[in-house]
Amino acid sequence: MSKNKMKTHRASAKRFKITGSGKVSFHHSGTGHNTGKKSPRNRRIAKKRDILPKGMERKVKKSLCI
Repeated sequence: MSKNKMKTHRASAKRFKITGSGKVSFHHSGTGHNTGKKSPRNRRIAKKRDILPKGMERKVKKSLCI
């Protein structure tokens, strides 16, 4: 049995969320400031959570120790 435990990457833990089915969801960027310049469509899309692609999902789960 291993003596050491893997530590969760805290920055990743704050940015990503694991769904009930095991997928990784994230928030889009672009909602912080200067939203008046952006189109309503882009603002609306950026508000929603989205699912990461499979390739990136593996890297994020590894950093989250899942």
